[in-house]
Amino acid sequence: MTQQQQRLHLVFGGELKDLDGTEFRDTSAIDVVGVFPDFASAHAAWKGAAQRTVDSAQTRYFIAHLHRLMDEGRETSPTAELGI
Repeated sequence: MTQQQQRLHLVFGGELKDLDGTEFRDTSAIDVVGVFPDFASAHAAWKGAAQRTVDSAQTRYFIAHLHRLMDEGRETSPTAELGI
């Protein structure tokens, strides 16, 4: 039996400085919705957070594909290469 790679997704958001950008106005106020085991559940959480803040034009939510940052097949991951 083969083991399928876990595909973790982070949902987060907050108020942006500019509607055309992705820079947050205050990084200490970023709303971390959570980490989800698949895209479908992350998308549902993202949609819920986005709908709750629909009246705030400057607020945006994002889905980060954490599994893309972790490549166990490589000797070092991109994060490890940063010395973190």
